[in-house]
Amino acid sequence: MLLFEALILTVATVVGAVWIHYEGLGLVSRWVRGGMYGRARVLYVVLGTIVAHLVEIFLYGMGYEAARLLGLGRIAGPHVHSLLSVFYFSAETFTSLGFGDNYPTGHLRLMAGVECLNGFILIGWSTSFTYLSMRNFWDEVGRL
Repeated sequence: MLLFEALILTVATVVGAVWIHYEGLGLVSRWVRGGMYGRARVLYVVLGTIVAHLVEIFLYGMGYEAARLLGLGRIAGPHVHSLLSVFYFSAETFTSLGFGDNYPTGHLRLMAGVECLNGFILIGWSTSFTYLSMRNFWDEVGRL
């Protein structure tokens, strides 16, 4: 039964992160098309994608806390004393940096593995979005 709960929580977190990313990039795209020119567009694209990633990392951190409360596992290690530690763990997992001093236990290992895959895909999506945005800007106004 705990495995099923872990699967549901993991799928919900992935869907939430993808939705946040989709909507975030859509918002950034609308912002840069409306009235901004030149270098300001680049700034908004980069900062907007970073904000989207930070919200997704926060979502996974909340998922880890929910999993802990449901008894699905926990983040263990010598430096896990606060929510900040959980978000640090989420950031290092999302960016595919890998487990350092903290690590998942129990069924939480499933969510951590999937977060790494999801983060890798979403970071790639951001890279593609940034590249395509820059290409469009150069076509519109020449070299920035």
